[in-house]
Parts: sequence; C-alpha cells; structure tokens
Amino acid sequence: MFESLTSFWQTNQSLVILFVVLIVVIPFLVFYIVKARKEHPKGLIPAALANMGERFGYYIMNAVLLLFLCSKFGISDDAAGWIYAVFYFLIYVLSLPGGMIADRTQKYKGTIISGLLVMALGYGLLSIPVFAETTGTISWVLVFTCVALLFIAFGNGLFKGNLQAIVGQMYDNFEAEAAKKGPQALAAAKSKRDSGFQIFYVFINIGGVIAPFVAPLLREFWLKAHNLAYNSDLPRLCHMFNDSAGSMPATDMANLVELSSKVGHTGAVDASFCSQYLEVFNTGVHFSFIASVVAMLISLAIFLFVKNKLPNPTKKEKKTVEVTQEEKNADAKEIKQRLYALFAVLGVAVFFWFSFHQNGQSLSVFARDFVATDSVAPEIWQCINPFFVIVLTPIIMWLFGALAARGREISTPRKIAIGMFITACAYIFLMIVAVVNNYPSGTEFKSMSDAAKLAMKTSPYVLILTYFFLTVAELFISPLGLSFVSKVAPKHLQGICQGLWLTATAIGNLFIALGVTMLNEFPQQWMCWAIFAGFCLVSMGVMLGMLKWLERVAE
Repeated sequence: MFESLTSFWQTNQSLVILFVVLIVVIPFLVFYIVKARKEHPKGLIPAALANMGERFGYYIMNAVLLLFLCSKFGISDDAAGWIYAVFYFLIYVLSLPGGMIADRTQKYKGTIISGLLVMALGYGLLSIPVFAETTGTISWVLVFTCVALLFIAFGNGLFKGNLQAIVGQMYDNFEAEAAKKGPQALAAAKSKRDSGFQIFYVFINIGGVIAPFVAPLLREFWLKAHNLAYNSDLPRLCHMFNDSAGSMPATDMANLVELSSKVGHTGAVDASFCSQYLEVFNTGVHFSFIASVVAMLISLAIFLFVKNKLPNPTKKEKKTVEVTQEEKNADAKEIKQRLYALFAVLGVAVFFWFSFHQNGQSLSVFARDFVATDSVAPEIWQCINPFFVIVLTPIIMWLFGALAARGREISTPRKIAIGMFITACAYIFLMIVAVVNNYPSGTEFKSMSDAAKLAMKTSPYVLILTYFFLTVAELFISPLGLSFVSKVAPKHLQGICQGLWLTATAIGNLFIALGVTMLNEFPQQWMCWAIFAGFCLVSMGVMLGMLKWLERVAE
C-alpha cells in the first residue's frame, strides 16, 4: 500500500499538489463569500467572480509565457524576458487609455465587455499551434505570437482598471448610504474599503492558484500520448542541435543524448527527434490557451448576468449653490494635493512591481535551473504565490482589524512601507542561499554537465519561503494600493487614476527582464538578488519620509 502511494506520488506529483490546493482553497472561498455578503456591498462578489474568471485565463498564459517563448522559438532567456516585459508593460499601461475611454464615454460596463471579447480573440490566436518549417520562417511565427499577445494586452487594458473603478464606486455608494445613518455608521463603512479590496484581490488569486497547473498538465498529457516525457532543459538543447546542424559542443551533445533517453526516446538523436520533441512539447501548451478562451467567455457571462446590479462610476453632482473664489481655490488645492500624493505612492509602486514580478522572470528561470524537482514543472511553482494570498489574507485582515479595534490602526501608506521591507527580506534570503551554495551566473550554469547541474540544485523549500515573503509583502501593498487610489482619486477621475496605478505597475514591469539578464550575466548569483533588496529598502525609506503627509491627504 505504502509503495503504491509512493509510486503514485512520484509519477503524479502535479495532480496531487493540485488536489491538495483545491481542498485547502475551497473552504477559504466559502469564507470570503460569506464575509462579503454580510459586511460588504452586494455587488462585490459578482464583480470578484467576473474578475476571477478573467484572471484564471490570464494566469494560464502568464505562468508559462517566458519558458514557452524559449521552448518554442529557441530564443535566449534574455530575449524571451524582454518580450515578456514589453507584454507585461502593455498589459498595465493600456489600462490608462482604457480608463480614459470609460471616463470619457461613461460606459464602463460596455468597455469591460469589449475588453473580454478582445482578450478572447487574443487567446484564440495564441491557441493555434503554428510552427515554422525552417529557420528562415521563424520570424513570422514569432510576429504572429506577439500580435496575439497585443490583443490580450489591449483587451486587458479595457477590462482591468474599469472593473476596479466599479468596485471603488460600490464603496462610495456604500459609505454614502451609511452616512445617512450617522457618523458611527459612516466610520464603520469606511473601515470596510481596505478589506473589500483585499477580498476582491483574493478572488484574483483563486483563479491564479489553479491556472499554473493547466498548461504543464496538458503539455505532459500530450507528451505521454506520443510516448515522451517532460524535461525542462531538453527544448533548449533540441534548438541548439537544429540550429547548429548537429555541430554542438561535446558537453551539450552528451546532455542531449542523456536527456533524450530519460524522456523515452530509444532511437538515434537527430534532427527528426529534436523537431518532433519541440513540436509535441509546445503543442500541448498551445492547447491550454483554449482554456483561457473559455475562461474569458465564462467571465463575460457572469458580468452580463450581473451588470445591471453594478454601479457606474459617476462624476460629482453639480450643485446649484454659489461657490466663492476662495472655495474654488481650496478645492483646486485639495485636488492637487491628492494627485501629488497619488504620484508619490505610484513612484514607490514602480520599484515594488519591478521586484515582485520576478515570479514570471528570474524566479521562473531560478526554479527551472537551480531547484531540485523532476516531477513538478517549473511553471507550477507560480501557484505558491496565489495560494499564500488566499490562505494569508484572513490572517492579515484579522491583524489589521485587531489593531484598529485597539485604536492602533496602521494607515495605508505605512502598510505599503512595511510591504517594501518584507519584499527586501525575500531577496536578502535568496542572497544568503546563493552565497552559501556559491551559485555562479546562469550562463556559466548552463555550460556545466548535467551531473554538475544536479549536484548544485537546491531544495524546493527555498522557493516556497521566498514566495511566502513576497506574498505577505503583496498583501501589504497591492490591494491596499488599489484602496489608496480609490480614496485619494477625484470622483471624476476614478478610471484614469486606477489606470495610473496600473501604469506604475507597467513601468515596473517594463524593466523586469533585467532580472533574467542580471541572473545570467552577473559573475555571482547573489549580486542579482542584492540589487532587488537594495531597491526595496530605498523605496521603504522614501515612503517613510513621506508618511505624515500621505496620511493627512488620505484622511
């Protein structure tokens, strides 16, 4: 019996992990739904479910994108990293024109629906298993892939910020209704905004925790159907063999032969095998994007079903009372102060996202190359972050609530500063691991023999603890950043201001590819992690320096 269970675990680790994740996540899902129905606006859960469906489809693609680009096109980690970074930049920066469109037309819901349809088209294009027959035709296939990614990015820009603006309007209305009942009721309603955005954020991560399993499981299924097995390093070696017409370095050739036998190949290692493995390996990933299309359609169906119950962000009602010039100047001054505070926090957010979104960049490469795991695909490790978000959010919410009950409430700007410190801790931990293990550059690592690589790999617990730190930091920054924006943004600029928050995220994401470059090119790996730790500590210091002013503006 024990031997049977051990054998099942060794051959089906991904499925077992997914099963355990679902068992843990479902009770939390029920908890958040019950809590939201009792204490928050009625539209919160429907909006969160619509967002969850969209995020599920997005994270299927996001979990595999960088490694998929490498395995399909044979491009370097750096090149794939920059494609990923530009795509990620567009994902967020296009939220600004998306917010402007919705603010200008006041058709937030129509803009959201359009975004879901455009994203479905992009994922549909990405699901088509198009392959170049020769090296000379690879450019158009890559362009085709990038066009599909552009559709996804533009659709996301129409969808993401505007749905967040609708959630912000829910709480504006919620607080307005509470104000009619008196100051005490208003204070209680205002205290719900941060936790509401945290619940909304959790639903994003419920989609994100399951999505990373989809592409790897389909890829492995497709490989098994062709009597092959998964190996993360084999696509790179296959591309190297084909590009060099078989004239590759002896060490790499020896690794190719050894790995080909491990994945079930028994014949000669030639161009035919390499091409076959690459096509089968990547076709399974292409098919996974069909699930993304289905997720967009489900999200669309949910939104269409509930859209009449959701508010539209509205401009302030014009009052017919006369306003003195002094009052006009005071209003203008207040708006300026709010916008200055917003841009100050956005500046700090840039460095957070630059560091945090290494989960799809340097941390994915680190998982592939330096983590000891044969049965779990490197993409699946990305489920750790959303899993921790789901599990830790109630603890964080309880902590914030307990402090508030004792009159020691932590302001949103202070929470963001604490989050930057925790992010720094994640990279300080990786620095220590890299120093202890004397990790070389990624480039030097790839040139080693397969045996030397295996001897250098570290425990998966290193990744788990790193993601733990990053997740706690995320819970102190990301949902509360959204809440901060909804507090300080002028009512008539809600869509644009939510778009500005996402634009700050975009700027941070534009440079995330530097993480892969540093990981591969710095003489010692610890230097890469030191850069991220330094950025986070400096950002924390800047945030603390502005703390009193930001707290005053956000009141």
